[in-house]
Amino acid sequence: MLDLVDGGSTGEEIVQLAQAIEAAGADILNSGVGWHEAQVPTIMHSVPRGAFAWASRRVKQAVDIPVVTSNRINNPAQAEATLACGDADMVSMARPFLADADWVGKAMADRADEINTCIACNQACLDHIFTGQVASCLVNPRACNETELAIMPARVTRRIAVVGAGPGGLAYAATAAERGHAVTLYEAADRIGGQFNMAMAIPGKEDYAETIRYYQAMIDRLGIDLRLNHRASAAELSEAGNDEVVLATGVTPRVPRIDGLEHPMVLFYTNVLWDRAPVGGRVAIIGAGGIGFDVAEFLTHSAGPQDPAHPDIEAFLAEWEIDPAIGTAGGLAPGGPRMASARSIYLCQRTPGRFGGTLGKSTGWAIRAGLQLKGVETIGGVEYRRIDDAGLHILVDGEERLFEVDNVVICAG
Repeated sequence: MLDLVDGGSTGEEIVQLAQAIEAAGADILNSGVGWHEAQVPTIMHSVPRGAFAWASRRVKQAVDIPVVTSNRINNPAQAEATLACGDADMVSMARPFLADADWVGKAMADRADEINTCIACNQACLDHIFTGQVASCLVNPRACNETELAIMPARVTRRIAVVGAGPGGLAYAATAAERGHAVTLYEAADRIGGQFNMAMAIPGKEDYAETIRYYQAMIDRLGIDLRLNHRASAAELSEAGNDEVVLATGVTPRVPRIDGLEHPMVLFYTNVLWDRAPVGGRVAIIGAGGIGFDVAEFLTHSAGPQDPAHPDIEAFLAEWEIDPAIGTAGGLAPGGPRMASARSIYLCQRTPGRFGGTLGKSTGWAIRAGLQLKGVETIGGVEYRRIDDAGLHILVDGEERLFEVDNVVICAG
């Protein structure tokens, strides 16, 4: 429906091809968007839901056989809306059925709130395939492992306490309760989800909230005793008569050894993403792993995350210079993507190697490209000297450098 490569088909040529296929006797037209060589993301988390469904309408209006649309459609309401507005006759999905094999059954039974939604991370499906591993799913580790991870009713039911309601604790609590155990889930914070609450704050990762929504539905359906704002003590857990105690208390940010780390300009990623501490216009980020890239993405945006159910598709198309009229060959507007950043950002790492090497194979290229287009400066091989009123002092290739910044954000793992 849309090539997204230089020299690709125009909208008129796509319609001509569709009509020729229909004339040759086809019963249905399945469709996709973008070639693997395309330098525009089409299926990863930063692509808004249904961002390309509009491209199918042109063909649907030109043929009499059913037309199928695809790409970043992950829930029943969105699929129904896509059909209702006339973009297509059918919707195809793939990854959502890895996230929840009972997607269709739950939708038919009006239990959409219990669907474990695909968050388009690609970490365990496409990225596994590209490295010769068995496909699975980040939010459903049983995907493609159903015979090895069989969830059966427990022969003997137990009283189990789970400490920590992040993704790990939630997954364990729901699985144990589904097997018939009596589960009490303790969470020190005022909400479930753990670090997914920070992940969903990153523009483009709004769908991480769907995992939290799913587990809240499981807590309600399975009768799990959830205790928020409750930091469980060893004595309490011992005296409660539990047969088992499962610790799922997550991680804490690593604190690097840098002089001046106590300076007021220094923030940790938790301060930025969880506490929403104010951040100035010039920022140095220490650490260029996944969290460092996420924080850089967060800080380049002036607005927060969108409502994933009502995404600004026009803004996405404009940012990546996609021509909705497909009047150009490949549907790319002249000049290439144009992006702007709300801040001046320096992204630093100790190692001199490639930036973003730990990012996903199917998503890292687009994350790196987006930040580069926004003017984020990446500096490798950094030795951190100190932080003081002047800013962040570093040593690179034997040369002293000073970043005169308003804040230094620690994302060191």
